[in-house]
Amino acid sequence: MEIIKSQSAQEWQQKAFKFATEELIPWEVEAEMNAGVLPAEVSARQRKVAIDLGLARMDAPVSQGGLGLSMEAQVAVWEQLGRVTNALCWCFPEAQHWMFEACTPWQLENYIDKLMDGTFHDCYAITEEESGSHEVVNTTAKKVDGGYLVNGEKWFVTSANVANFFWLQAKLDSGEDSLFFCDIDAEGVSMIDNPVFSHTFPAHHPTYRFTDVFIPERNRVGEEGAGMEYSRSWFRHERTMIAARMLGAATRLIEETTEWAKQRDIMDEKLADKQIVQFSLADSVTELWAAKLMVYEAAQAEDRGEDLKSLHVRCSMAKLYATEMANRVADRCLQIWGGRGYRRDHAVERFYRELRVDRIWEGSSEIQRMIIAKSLLKRGMNGM
Repeated sequence: MEIIKSQSAQEWQQKAFKFATEELIPWEVEAEMNAGVLPAEVSARQRKVAIDLGLARMDAPVSQGGLGLSMEAQVAVWEQLGRVTNALCWCFPEAQHWMFEACTPWQLENYIDKLMDGTFHDCYAITEEESGSHEVVNTTAKKVDGGYLVNGEKWFVTSANVANFFWLQAKLDSGEDSLFFCDIDAEGVSMIDNPVFSHTFPAHHPTYRFTDVFIPERNRVGEEGAGMEYSRSWFRHERTMIAARMLGAATRLIEETTEWAKQRDIMDEKLADKQIVQFSLADSVTELWAAKLMVYEAAQAEDRGEDLKSLHVRCSMAKLYATEMANRVADRCLQIWGGRGYRRDHAVERFYRELRVDRIWEGSSEIQRMIIAKSLLKRGMNGM
């Protein structure tokens, strides 16, 4: 079931598989039983190996010290990293291509370069209590001498507990949104809640309050009012890579469940010989194949430089289908494992919990359907 076209993508797929298999997967149970936290020396090694491989620089332009990998190659990497539970594959930061178009030389030197060498980790603060997946921002950035005063709250700020700075989206006096660099320890920034979620990740999703936080003008990303444009670039990238991770997760689920069913004896017969089990596996592998075709085609379309609006809706379709596919696969596979599959030391149980959120963050399935339907009604099938 291989559809990767370029030699580079195939090579990166192999590198990522080796990294995930040798450095990350062996530590999943340890993380699960310890609130997602690994021994410091283990985390440091995983991060170093990832940085040395260049994973933090995958999407960065070659002219800026990045690898400039194709989207196909990046999808191949994240597909393999998706085989890992407990978000252990988040051990490295990632500088995205759009950042080099949006940021000034000072911002590149003080923030983005430090993402590429692993010195800094970032987090994205856009979601608010009332906005959910909608692109609605109530946090304000009032213009003052030398910069802006920011007031508001941000919810579900993923990885903020391990980050050095926020990408902070706020509304200007004009009503337009702008994006800012905001240091995590800036005066007036406070974590007001750090809820416990269903998954066991070292990266948390806290709530932050910004009270008269001064942000220097040099920390504004791009022109005033361009914040949502940059956020949409970020969304396109994240939605594609979430879809890629779903491929890896579903692949591992099917592989491990198939092997289990071939070994499990039920009344003098192998579990894999039961037709209902075969049908569940057949449905799973068919849906996985369909998702792989969709996700890789979306990546290859971006590499071909196709229309931006078309790419935006393709990313939505890929995320929608791949995330819902992976959740169905996890449910079927857990059922085949039976009681054993409900144990936290089994990957199927962890995936069953972890994959659920992928249908919510970076735009819920309902939001993706709205984007897809709007494109269809406005542009027609050929325009999509």
